[in-house]
Amino acid sequence: METLNLFVQFVKVIGIIVTIHELGHFLTAKACGMRAEIFAIGMGFRLFGWNKINGFTFGNLPENWDGGANTDYRLCLLPIGGYVKISGMVDESFDNDQLVSEPKPWEFRSKNPFQKALVISAGVLFNFILSFGIYSSIAFSEGKNESATTTVSYVQSGSVCYSAGIRAGDKILSINNEPVNSWEDIASGLTLEHLGEDRIIEVQTAENIKRTIKADGKSLVDAITQKKGLGIAPDGIRIVTMAVESMMPAENVGIKAGDTLLSLNGNAFFSAEEFVTVITKNKENPLAISWKHGNIVKQDTIKPKYDGSVNRWRIGVQTGQLYAGPKKHSDYTLVQALSVGLDQTNMNIGLFFKTISSIFQGKMSFRESIGGPVQIAKIAGQQAEKGIADFLLLIASLSVSIAVINILPIPALDGGHLVFIIIEGITKKEVPIKVKMIVQQIGVALLLLLFLFITINDLIK
Repeated sequence: METLNLFVQFVKVIGIIVTIHELGHFLTAKACGMRAEIFAIGMGFRLFGWNKINGFTFGNLPENWDGGANTDYRLCLLPIGGYVKISGMVDESFDNDQLVSEPKPWEFRSKNPFQKALVISAGVLFNFILSFGIYSSIAFSEGKNESATTTVSYVQSGSVCYSAGIRAGDKILSINNEPVNSWEDIASGLTLEHLGEDRIIEVQTAENIKRTIKADGKSLVDAITQKKGLGIAPDGIRIVTMAVESMMPAENVGIKAGDTLLSLNGNAFFSAEEFVTVITKNKENPLAISWKHGNIVKQDTIKPKYDGSVNRWRIGVQTGQLYAGPKKHSDYTLVQALSVGLDQTNMNIGLFFKTISSIFQGKMSFRESIGGPVQIAKIAGQQAEKGIADFLLLIASLSVSIAVINILPIPALDGGHLVFIIIEGITKKEVPIKVKMIVQQIGVALLLLLFLFITINDLIK
């Protein structure tokens, strides 16, 4: 059931992004007087579709079907993409029958270089517009919520932040000379911003002593890509029970889902990792536990139980973190929200190229940094559970990535087509159809191999 849900979430995410992308090609082709023979969501076998000539039909159309100026809108079997078949263009279908005759006025090849470039680039442009629209809309409707603290309550031993010298009670003042005013600023400053670079962090200790420390850029990247986490928690964080297993020690003492875990043996803890560590170290020794149910603080003694499936001692709770400290909310005007949308889109573009650059420089692992359909499905499922806003933000982020990849000068992608258009615009001669077909076939083969490699890598991870 979980696998089916992940598949559905993947199809939803890719379906939205691909539909918007292909809509860009379709609308601009029509606007430039070109015929769009097929508008397909998915690849391969035609499940069903509609056109003005045949109406709504199931299965493939006859091989000799000619819709003239009409488009067949179809849904295909494989939910891994989509396409618009434009008359007179060498594309992924490798259909070149019509290219042996003289160019017709409604064909792609009869148009000027500007019109061709516009049609090819429109898919990427629409993906950027989709991301910009999502970021701007969410900023305008929800504003900005921040955890108004920069004080560290917990540092995990051995983590990248612990190795850098951050300790519990430290207040982080700036990262790379940029002041931080919220925990979100800290998270962004140590992860997305300055990706792969060392960070110079200014902190103020609990004794009001200012220190300047350095966090290794590669170690920060490894913490992100290998899902180790930064190893720090903000002041005000609380550990809550997301679920309680039946017939386990936690249920036996009366702990319920949604309760806040306060202390073990009289010691407060501020991270799920710290909680698990204390349980594991004490094994079957009884522990004095304190938790909060609603407004009532409860106490009892709990004895961990050994779980052979994970080879550790457990009490039977799934934990999560809840920030209960001071918060700051800011509303945006429409103009400000549009500015936020533009900034977020540009940041994602920059992050894409920083990631690629870091991979080539050896600062990031290709296997750990690149995700395919399995990873997308997994993340989509997680974001969908959080709410529509988080799900849309994932679409916005992926839409930018897909747009940037598509515009790269790689055969079979939009950027590869654009290279041919530029060459033809400069030489005033059409690149031979045979050359386009060979390059297109090589490009498709390489992309399929890359897709296969990334999918296998997803499964291994």
